[in-house]
Amino acid sequence: MGVVVKIGGIPWFNAMENGITKRAAEIGVNAEMIGPVSADPALQVQAIEDLIAKGVDVIGVVPNDEAALEPVLKKARDAGIIVISHEGPGLTNVDWNFELASAAGFGEAHAKLLAEKADGPGKYAVYVGSLTVPLHNAWADAAIAWMSKNHPELELVGERYGVAENVDDSRSTALDLIAANPDLKGFLAFGSQGPIGAGRAVEERRKTGKIHVLGPFSPGQGRKMVHKGTLLGGYMWNPAQAGEVFVTLGKMLVEGKEVKSGMDIPGLGVVEPMVEERDIITDNLLEVNKSTVDGLADMGL
Repeated sequence: MGVVVKIGGIPWFNAMENGITKRAAEIGVNAEMIGPVSADPALQVQAIEDLIAKGVDVIGVVPNDEAALEPVLKKARDAGIIVISHEGPGLTNVDWNFELASAAGFGEAHAKLLAEKADGPGKYAVYVGSLTVPLHNAWADAAIAWMSKNHPELELVGERYGVAENVDDSRSTALDLIAANPDLKGFLAFGSQGPIGAGRAVEERRKTGKIHVLGPFSPGQGRKMVHKGTLLGGYMWNPAQAGEVFVTLGKMLVEGKEVKSGMDIPGLGVVEPMVEERDIITDNLLEVNKSTVDGLADMGL
């Protein structure tokens, strides 16, 4: 089994790789994670092509661009390879896609947290990993819709910024936005490097407590900023757990087991699969704040 993720070498996907390795050893699967050097869909396509050529039994993918991957995933399935995705709810050429959080619930939870902390009218900015990352944009859609309906006094700056898989891009974009918008109240950063980069910019501009930064990030990477108050926190799921689920589902499907309603799948819990859409969506959210960040970081996250 090979799992192709968005980008290699960052804490989120390092944790996912640990989960893949751990679960593979437990249940006797030969599994590896492939992390491209940049969040370029073409690199994911090439990695999947390489796995097809190797003749693996299962390919897992965390997509950067669903449309770009559809042809090569179809090629994999045509070759008899099982395909599993995570954060790819719109993919059609998969056996199953799984999520540890619903898109609407995840986006709205972050919007509600920002609205609680923002003081009076002002502006906020939204980051995503890129404008083609499907789940990040679904979270952003949900957050923006909730904010527009419930707190119209908080105005979205621009549309959204596709920088949240790169710390430096997230920081420089935040610096520009802070300079241009003196009434900026916060950043909703969907993508693990977005909160870190935006938080650094807020710290540099001495806006801690005035501009609130939140979103999913690696607790180990962000714990100091959380305790300083630069990062408000947010919600996440355990990427190591997602890595384990890739391996668990892969072995189940290779063995011919069918995903059924009420089935208890390790790492997912009791599932109610959306059979027609090939989606398994569960609620396994973890809250990241000053009380929880150290414990999560000590778990290796």
